[in-house]
Amino acid sequence: MYDLYMAAAAAVREHDATCATCSPERRCTTGRRLYGELVRLQDNYLAQQKSKLI
Repeated sequence: MYDLYMAAAAAVREHDATCATCSPERRCTTGRRLYGELVRLQDNYLAQQKSKLI
């Protein structure tokens, strides 16, 4: 799960570095998709980590 999460974060950073449309406030269609995937994976990873503590 961690590797997927980190790969998604890298994809967002790479896209943000090359996309002239994206900003922290607004994202292009591809940027929204990549960021949404990052958020989903981050939430899943953090939930997995939290469940290990219980």
